[in-house]
Amino acid sequence: MATVTVETATKELHQQIGLTTDGSQFLTFNLGDELYGVDILRVQEIKGYTVVTKIPNTPSHIKGVLNLRGTIVPIVELRTKFGMPTIDYTAFTVIIVVVVRDKVMGLVVDSVSDVLNIEKKDMQQSPQFGASVDVSFLNGIGKSGDKLVALLDMDGLLCEGDLQEAAAGAAV
Repeated sequence: MATVTVETATKELHQQIGLTTDGSQFLTFNLGDELYGVDILRVQEIKGYTVVTKIPNTPSHIKGVLNLRGTIVPIVELRTKFGMPTIDYTAFTVIIVVVVRDKVMGLVVDSVSDVLNIEKKDMQQSPQFGASVDVSFLNGIGKSGDKLVALLDMDGLLCEGDLQEAAAGAAV
């Protein structure tokens, strides 16, 4: 007769209901052909793209602000932030509302992909390319099947200057 420990039974139950115990869950999204992930605990909601109010004198990657149930939320276009060419928005373009350093912000992405469980053993540190390439916005690279997912560090991605500029725009 096989004995099952409580720990093993709990782990199996968590896997059956989609909880992860030795890794993390990430909301994945696409920018072009690349797959990115953000810690699911940082995501407040996913919203279809709607027109935002532009704020003058903000950096090009700050798209404007949006009124989300009475809260003014700064919107950042990740394509522009990452130096990618801009594209026309489609029916799949969404705003991912995230919490960054106790502030709510929206990220415009091409499309949402999936929620993935990525175990710690399938995560690696960000590759170092030298001083000329900034990878401070990455927590690492995750493997899910045959896909590689760039795992974003929200605090590193949106620096204090971005937050201050967005907050100043939101106060207008």
